[in-house]
Amino acid sequence: MIDRVLSLSVALLLLAAASIADAADCTDPPAPKVDWQRCSLDRRDLQGQDLSQGHLVDASFERADLSGAKLNGVSAQHAKFISAQMTKAVLDGGNFAEADFTKTNLEGASLKDADLRRAHFFRANLRGADLSGARTVGADMLNADLSGALWTDGKRVCAPGSLGQCE
Repeated sequence: MIDRVLSLSVALLLLAAASIADAADCTDPPAPKVDWQRCSLDRRDLQGQDLSQGHLVDASFERADLSGAKLNGVSAQHAKFISAQMTKAVLDGGNFAEADFTKTNLEGASLKDADLRRAHFFRANLRGADLSGARTVGADMLNADLSGALWTDGKRVCAPGSLGQCE
């Protein structure tokens, strides 16, 4: 019985050590393939940084400046970009399912082929953004400014004054 308890204890310790080794290091510098899962990066200046292929699941970037940043191919499900500056950022092919872009400035951003299912864009600025090929099923675009945005079909440009839907 003691051997069984000892073996189980050792196994649990090894499992815990492996989990700690795999945990995100929120102090890592910005770089491609960075692992910032569940990190708080609020108000961080990340202008022009290359975070492509990064792991940003459940991370928070509230009021951060990601203008011109490269977030192509990232995994950012449930991430929070509330009131962030993301002008001309590249989010192509990224997974942003259920991410929150409330009041985010995405003017001129590229979201080609991005997974935006059930993402929140309440009062977001998507003027001139490229949404071609993006998956937007269930996305909340209430009062989002889509003026001049290239719509998901890659053909239609939203009319000036398009709020909440591409007209």
